[in-house]
Amino acid sequence: MRQDYFGKIAGELGLREAQVGAVAALLDDGATVPFIARYRKEATGELDEVQIMAVRDNLARLKELDDRREAIMASLTERGLLTDELAGKIGAAETMASLEDIYLPFRPKRRTRAMIAKERGLEPLADLIFAQVDAIAAEEAAATYVNAEKEVPDVEAALSGARDIIAERVNEDAEARSEIREYFARAAMVISKVVPGKEEEGAKFRDYFDCSDPLSGMPGHRLLALMRGEREGVLSLSVRPDKEEAVEKLKARFVKGKSPFSDQVAQAVDAAYTRMMAASMEVETRATVVMRADEEAIGVFAANLRELLMAPPLGRKSVLAIDPGIRTGCKVVCLDAQGKLLYDCVVQLSQSDALRREAAGMIVALCKRHRIEAIAIGNGTYGRETMDFVRSLELPEGTIVTFVNESGASIYSASEAAREEFADKDITVRGGVSIGRRLMDPLAELVKIDPKSIGVGQYQHDVDQSLLKRGLDGVVESCVNSVGVELNTASKQLLTYVSGLGPSLAENIVKHRDANGPFKSRQDLKKVARLGPKAFEQCAGFLRISDGENPLDASAVHPERYAVVEKMAADAGHGVGELMRDSKLVSKIKIEAYVDDELGLPTLRDIMAELVKPGRDPRKEFEAFSFAEGVTKLEDLHPGMKLPGVVTNVTNFGAFVDVGVHQDGLVHISELSDKFVSDPATVVKAGQKVHVTVKDVDLQRQRIALSMKSGTTGERQHGRRGEKQRDLPTQGLRDGRDRGRGGRAPASKGGFNSALNDAFAKWNQ
Repeated sequence: MRQDYFGKIAGELGLREAQVGAVAALLDDGATVPFIARYRKEATGELDEVQIMAVRDNLARLKELDDRREAIMASLTERGLLTDELAGKIGAAETMASLEDIYLPFRPKRRTRAMIAKERGLEPLADLIFAQVDAIAAEEAAATYVNAEKEVPDVEAALSGARDIIAERVNEDAEARSEIREYFARAAMVISKVVPGKEEEGAKFRDYFDCSDPLSGMPGHRLLALMRGEREGVLSLSVRPDKEEAVEKLKARFVKGKSPFSDQVAQAVDAAYTRMMAASMEVETRATVVMRADEEAIGVFAANLRELLMAPPLGRKSVLAIDPGIRTGCKVVCLDAQGKLLYDCVVQLSQSDALRREAAGMIVALCKRHRIEAIAIGNGTYGRETMDFVRSLELPEGTIVTFVNESGASIYSASEAAREEFADKDITVRGGVSIGRRLMDPLAELVKIDPKSIGVGQYQHDVDQSLLKRGLDGVVESCVNSVGVELNTASKQLLTYVSGLGPSLAENIVKHRDANGPFKSRQDLKKVARLGPKAFEQCAGFLRISDGENPLDASAVHPERYAVVEKMAADAGHGVGELMRDSKLVSKIKIEAYVDDELGLPTLRDIMAELVKPGRDPRKEFEAFSFAEGVTKLEDLHPGMKLPGVVTNVTNFGAFVDVGVHQDGLVHISELSDKFVSDPATVVKAGQKVHVTVKDVDLQRQRIALSMKSGTTGERQHGRRGEKQRDLPTQGLRDGRDRGRGGRAPASKGGFNSALNDAFAKWNQ
């Protein structure tokens, strides 16, 4: 990595060059982002995970640029085309686009019209015309190049070949391409038309059947919707600026005065743009804006995922979990405080009164037999009816009854991890176990599912899949290491995301634990097969051992800092265990006395916080949630009704809220707050408990319009149809209560609060 890149990255991110250099060195040494953020604060100047990831990503981008630069240099050298001047230009290129522009004239290419013209001896004529200095007529100059043997039968053929050569030069001019690239970014229009005959099949894209919008102001989700319509063969799409203005820009650069040759150059410039440059610039522009849209969509997905993963855990309590069902019945499982399956059965609630009475007796008996402390009910189909039934029972006093988001539970049920743990149980039992464990610890259970299957994103199937995986995996890794992992109970899937481990070492840890019993200390990790010093350094601080030989093993204090804590305890005249149990003793420690060349105040402050509250969990306290009584279906809703709800998804155009009627309602971005909101994520988060007001209900389309504004009334508000209405993605809304299994709502036909109508029609699963 070139050292001058450190200063460049520092300038772009508003950091010091030394901070960037420190992060680069740590990453090169195999350190992970969570480890650097937590345990190398002195080296980085207390950079957080977001800043470290930004440095990492910029370093990767510049490395990719350097790799391409080296490949181009090697290619040119091999073909004997590299000159000092060309090498200087290549070395100075700061972006991939500018680098490719420099290389374009030398790139090996298939036989072009310009190549054919050169083979026919027309390059001198092209040089003469392009110079635009001679006073003779173009036809007169071209006459000397007429040669039937070289397939130049007449003057027009000679001029046409010369124009082909000039057009290729114009297209390959790096400065011209840079100017037109900037013009595309600034002035391109996105024009979409319905493909004839696809009107009915592509009804969900109706808003884009005849659409023209500036690319520069187009939100990413709308662009992704258009791209999807094009891929599905419903829309034809063009992303180009005004042709005449683009050509005039090129003419201003290449056409000189009114020379007799100027008209020929003007024609060549027009051909260069029309035949070559416009198409390649459209491809580039699309790639650039799609990448930006991908990043935007992935950012929304990642933010929602983080909120779900960091949802408050109930903790270690015995749980009875119910996966609701109508025809096949409700699957009931009982779990102990460690999440171990104790019992499973099926009860029927919808078949007959006798079966309901039998189910009531069974659930009450199970609660008493297994000393159940909480009941978790999946929020899918028939969940609300199941909740009402359970709440009507005479349960043991203090029993918590709450909903659990079951998105992705069916994915887990059929996964290898579930089959491995419950080989003799069917998928319905596995799903029930997942629901119960999600209540106990959402993070530990959700890591077993592909993040894409959790259902809190938009356009996850359209964005760059490798970029999506990297982004979501990064969120999971960050959450897991932020909370910490209990070494002796963690699953292989959870251990996989611990800093420095991965699937192979996680599996080795579980095998070692199964063969040798619980780990007694962090030092025992060194006995795990293939877990070397570097992996130990990276993972040890994030793994917890409750009731271990060393009390510090239950904290986030890294083993490399145990010595300083032991010295603190000795100086205070107490043992480490006593120190960790007495916050008054900790408060008397003067941490400045323990600063040295490697250990500074940032890490010492973290150590003090851990001594006061070892292994503290950054997640909020669990709070049970209940929907409004008597509201279980769409028909129960009416405008003006105020209801409690849970945010199930946050998008760029608003938030979806579950109010307990088997269909999520939409709070459009314009209804999120009394103040103007540009980013819904600044107002609400996935999983957040909110209070909403019903604005409108469309029973035919099964759509609910909600508001979070103060003083909201139930009156319909029919505003003019404008930019907001189209600033939304196109796709049917699936049932928010049963993600992955629900259907899409029919396309909007207008008349129902148009902004919300568009939002529903354009919501992507």
